[in-house]
Amino acid sequence: MRKSTAILVDGGFFLKRYRSIHKVKKLDPVKTANDLWQMCISHLNQKGENYSLYRIFYYDCLPYNKKQHNPINGKSVDFSKTEQFEFQNSFFEELKKKRKVALRLGVLEDRKRWIIKPSKTKELLCKKISIDDLTEEDVQFDFNQKRVDIKIGLDIASITLKQQVQQIILISGDSDFVPAAKLARREGIDFLLDPMWNPIKPHLFEHIDGLSSKIRKPQNYR
Repeated sequence: MRKSTAILVDGGFFLKRYRSIHKVKKLDPVKTANDLWQMCISHLNQKGENYSLYRIFYYDCLPYNKKQHNPINGKSVDFSKTEQFEFQNSFFEELKKKRKVALRLGVLEDRKRWIIKPSKTKELLCKKISIDDLTEEDVQFDFNQKRVDIKIGLDIASITLKQQVQQIILISGDSDFVPAAKLARREGIDFLLDPMWNPIKPHLFEHIDGLSSKIRKPQNYR
């Protein structure tokens, strides 16, 4: 009898690592969706063990669609007309077309403030620039993901306790999954982590059954 695998993807983490590894500024929704699918499917046949796919769960937030005013120049910014908004909507539509893919979408919390980008904050603190040197590109509207981490944890617990699979693969670089991973492992689930070649903290090894990255290895990876 073939064993079954559930693959859970932290969408924000995946897109950040995907963009970094492929070194692209503008993502193509069709190619990105296809590459994600192939990366997930490549996990199923591993060293003498043959697994079938139960489902791929993709976790992310709906894109922000309101208007705000940039504090540097007062310019109105319509987030529903940004490149990021267009990409995410198209990307989600492409994922919906994929077999056995389920979207788990949270929301972006509007913190009602703009913040200076970290790189510019560092320059300000080092007195390399002053406030007057900031441009509209040096600030960003502050968002906070809501309901994403909790959805991942609940799905791990639900899949485990309902005995729907024998293996769970989590594509993430976050340590928030540890409590759910402990539950899964106690119940006999083979729990693997795919950090997409991103280094993980040493203590995380005791909470997983294996580490495996299936996307192409970055050129500067050691």
